[in-house]
Amino acid sequence: ANTTQAARDGEAWSITGHKWFLSAPMSDAWLVLAQSPGGLSCFFLPRYRPDGTLNAIRIQRLKDKLGNRSNASTEVEFQGAYATLLGEEGRGVPMILEMGVYTRLDCAIGSAGLMRQALAQALWHAAQREVFGRHLNEQPLMKNVLADLALESEAATALAIRLSRAYDAQVDERERLLARVLTPTAKFWICKRGAHFAEEAMEAIGGNGYVEESSLARIYREMPVNSIWEGSGNIMCLDVLRALRKSPEILEAIWAELAQAHGVHPAYDRFCAALQPRLADAATLEPAARRLTQDLALAIQASLLARHAPSFVAEAFCGSRLLGEHGGTFGTLPASAPFDALLERAMPAPLPGK
Repeated sequence: ANTTQAARDGEAWSITGHKWFLSAPMSDAWLVLAQSPGGLSCFFLPRYRPDGTLNAIRIQRLKDKLGNRSNASTEVEFQGAYATLLGEEGRGVPMILEMGVYTRLDCAIGSAGLMRQALAQALWHAAQREVFGRHLNEQPLMKNVLADLALESEAATALAIRLSRAYDAQVDERERLLARVLTPTAKFWICKRGAHFAEEAMEAIGGNGYVEESSLARIYREMPVNSIWEGSGNIMCLDVLRALRKSPEILEAIWAELAQAHGVHPAYDRFCAALQPRLADAATLEPAARRLTQDLALAIQASLLARHAPSFVAEAFCGSRLLGEHGGTFGTLPASAPFDALLERAMPAPLPGK
């Protein structure tokens, strides 16, 4: 449906048309899709032409976005703008999707980082604020909320780092396959949890977290864009199904990853055993794609925490996330959870001399 047109202009191309969204207009170049004689193609469009003059890009307006305001988005017109072809004509979507895959990794990492920042501020506030004669982080119910947030943040960080390692090691076929399926998985789950996480951290701080002087307000506005950019939640879940359908060997890579934590926790073993046939039948499970992607993310997170975090972290995660009793609401860990240990592990260190 793209109506932007690309015409030959010597060795280069001339781009003409309207773009409803052009992100990051402050950049020095952009990748754009346009219709060439060979079909929808991908073009490299720089800010300046080879002779040093400004390219024919006309900004119509800046978008008034909910958040992400420091990174502008615009509506533009290309009026015979200079560009060069990337890849083959008619292969524009696969070409630009390759770039999009790396941006999906960015979205997962960025959301995990925002979660950690929100958690650090909530923990620090709760350690200073006194309520009914005790600090807020000594109140049993607030302990539960903060410890639950700490678990979620550590699991998100572990998944983002594991996915990053898969990108760094893609010369290994198993790592390449894991990157293929875990990229949409991590983007879906971490970004989806992010907005709820930021809301809970803001609530832990209270009214001061809701005002613009607090960075929690900005974090809260920022979180949803990572779910929307480079494919929303449904697109990510359908991409997980597509990966499983087109590359059956991905299942072997997943099981090899999960098997490394086998026997660590009975809930983990049962969860993985129930997940296996569902992943094998993924091609027929489109209505349940969100639940499947969620459970794959939880299994990978549990495996990573079992292998790389202290045992009390993995025990708390498996005992809450994998038993079907968590419900998605933060602050619902069982009374037996190691609240103090989780809070101590997650507490940000003070600056030297403070």
